[in-house]
Amino acid sequence: MYLKLFVRYTLFFLVLAATLYIKVQAQNTSPMNQVGFDSQGRPMKKQGANDSLKHRDPLEDSITLTYRFYDSSRIRHLDSSIGNFSDRFVLKDDYVDMGNLGAAAHSLIFSPYMKPGFDAGFHAYDVYKYTVENSKFYNTTRPYSELTYLIGSKTEQFIQLQHTQNRNADFNFAFDFRFLNSPGDLKNQNTNHNNIRLTTNYISPYRRYGNFFIFINNKIRASENGGYQTADELQNLNSGSSLGNVFQLPVKLGNGMSLQNNFFASALSTGTLYDESTILFRQYYDVGQKDSLVKDTITYRLFYPRLRFQHTIQYTKNTYRFQDNNPVDSLYRKFYNYILTNDTIRYKDVWTTLSNDLSIISFPEKKNLNQYLKIGGGIEIITGNLSPYEKKYTNIYGEVEYRNRTRNQKWEIITNGMLYLAGPFTGDYSAYLSLRREVSKKIGTLEIGVNDVNRTPSFVYSQTISSFPSIPEGTFNKENIGRVFANISLPIAQAQLTGEYYVITNYAYFNSYYVAKQQSSLFNLLHIGFQKKFKLSKFFNWYTNLDVQQVAGTSPVHVPLILSRNRIAFEGNFYKNLFLSTGFEVRYYSAYKADGYSAITGQFYSQDAETISNRPDINFFFNFRIKSFKAFVRLENLNTFDPSNGFGFTDRNFSAPFYSSRALWFRIGIWWNFVN
Repeated sequence: MYLKLFVRYTLFFLVLAATLYIKVQAQNTSPMNQVGFDSQGRPMKKQGANDSLKHRDPLEDSITLTYRFYDSSRIRHLDSSIGNFSDRFVLKDDYVDMGNLGAAAHSLIFSPYMKPGFDAGFHAYDVYKYTVENSKFYNTTRPYSELTYLIGSKTEQFIQLQHTQNRNADFNFAFDFRFLNSPGDLKNQNTNHNNIRLTTNYISPYRRYGNFFIFINNKIRASENGGYQTADELQNLNSGSSLGNVFQLPVKLGNGMSLQNNFFASALSTGTLYDESTILFRQYYDVGQKDSLVKDTITYRLFYPRLRFQHTIQYTKNTYRFQDNNPVDSLYRKFYNYILTNDTIRYKDVWTTLSNDLSIISFPEKKNLNQYLKIGGGIEIITGNLSPYEKKYTNIYGEVEYRNRTRNQKWEIITNGMLYLAGPFTGDYSAYLSLRREVSKKIGTLEIGVNDVNRTPSFVYSQTISSFPSIPEGTFNKENIGRVFANISLPIAQAQLTGEYYVITNYAYFNSYYVAKQQSSLFNLLHIGFQKKFKLSKFFNWYTNLDVQQVAGTSPVHVPLILSRNRIAFEGNFYKNLFLSTGFEVRYYSAYKADGYSAITGQFYSQDAETISNRPDINFFFNFRIKSFKAFVRLENLNTFDPSNGFGFTDRNFSAPFYSSRALWFRIGIWWNFVN
């Protein structure tokens, strides 16, 4: 029944889209087609229109570029700052990876997965992916491109291309490409990721019909070495072991591999292979009020939507794989208690999701599109191929949303909810409410809110039929994660204060390489964050970020009590076009029982045996910008200097048990944008 309903539903809206498209094409011959609109929706005469009084476009020698994220109405502008490298890099400064760029990574700040409904459960590489949520829709007066190229030690490479342009006042497209390749400096550690994203947005000349399109393809390729075989491998090496360098240290997986430095390929015999493809198409049609504007004896037709019919269809395919083409039986028995039955190891889960969503949106105030009420629902079909098992879910859900950002931009309220009404995920829900008040541009803003999610635990945690060797312990109930938060922004003091308080029950987690458990008792977590810029002198500034986290109650969650990031920089504008920022970065987090990482299942797991206690991470940076050219030069991990070992940089920190971070690391990168 659900499948028939889904097919009819899809055919109806495809026919509707075709009908509207034909109607829009017919409108292109209308005199109204000579009227364009700027980034704020104001009417403007299109270039080349048949008018005897043509005026020169004041923007034809410059660019006006704005964008907004998917499912957001807030207009944003490009950031040209050069101070904080992590704002432009794929990994933010609160993240740690497993010793190499592109390896599994997680944030040091507690950030649980908070979405209802189905989830496969593989998130160790999420930070390297393009997503629907972080997709941007642009509006630009001229074509804009940005080229990123970064090279690091051990032939580490990072390339990123971005391009966007408006074909006319009604249609924009954007293209993003990202390539990451890093052999690392340990055995079997090479990574090779590439990401592609295409977005378009279109609005008809009469402003009644519009659509958005997103295509995303993510390919993750990461060799897995399982970490050192013993915790004191590095200490033995530094104290005069017969092994010559860190690459020769024995690891748990892929010991037969040789170092790979191929720029375009990453040989992967033992490791993780994730593939994700997403296609999303959203369209809408507005019913509203016509109006007109007379300017310079020309009458412009306007349209104010009052009721919107919105349809969204999305298809996603995820493939999760782990393979070991040359497994060593003795190592699997010793470290994983795993007895080989074949000469290779293959785990593979494939999931496809097809969702169809219809919403009706009401705009109470005709001149404020940032105030609306949305009511909708949809059907979701999920299919899993788990080698040899198959799984299929069909769900029906409802959703409601209300937003209101007042025309003076002083108040903003966002509230939304989603509830699964039928299917195996019945009862899953999410509820969100935030209220934001801007006192003034100078003084700042206050935001408070609450978020509550009730969700079925991720599939790989709670099911035994996954091809991955996960072992659920007991019966799993629905997780519930409640979050209360507040943000205070004070531009007048160049400071920001944030707070989060979590209340969690039935928390699902791994506690070893294979075993998944659920914490039935309630526990709490408090997170307070503080950011501040201190003006030390005319050219010297101190930027500080301080996060404090505390867990209360019996909990499998371990986080550092203190996470501090500080940047002291000499910066300013010199010689008119030179913007300079140079100095030192210091990151410190207190000792804690860091999560271990299971390469076989691709999961971080809670552990109590090992405590990570590191030196502060110290980096030197030299950043500058000359017009549209930005350069970043970095010497990272100066803290690894060890005078007792021949004045070498060998005293590495650890990011997880048996996983060390990099030694001294050099990077140089350029970000260069072009206006055509």
